[in-house]
Amino acid sequence: MSSSKVVIRQPQPVMDSRVSNDWGSGICDCCDDVPECCFACWCCPCFACKTSRDYGQPLCLPLLEICGGCIPPINMALRVHMRERYGIKGTMCNDCVYSTFCPSCSWCQMSREMKRRKIQVVLVSAKNT
Repeated sequence: MSSSKVVIRQPQPVMDSRVSNDWGSGICDCCDDVPECCFACWCCPCFACKTSRDYGQPLCLPLLEICGGCIPPINMALRVHMRERYGIKGTMCNDCVYSTFCPSCSWCQMSREMKRRKIQVVLVSAKNT
């Protein structure tokens, strides 16, 4: 009796990443994504919840800022985390200023950055041997 082996090779993902140490858009570049900017302008709490969910955080996390003090902690925390994750240069002081004085612009910038840096997995080839 002869035994036969079946060897299956799984295709390996190829990732193309765009590395940059700057935000992909400025804090006031609303024209880069007008529909999202309008959404953030007219219903910032809903937009913040959507952006938080898209970033992998709990959907209603930004609603905790309603209880907050002077500085919106969730907005600032996500900005700082996003800068760290993507290697974007900046300071916590800038994050604090943007989160406090222009929260809708800050949420829009983070949303645009997530879209810009989304890394898609492309399967190049698959062979059975």
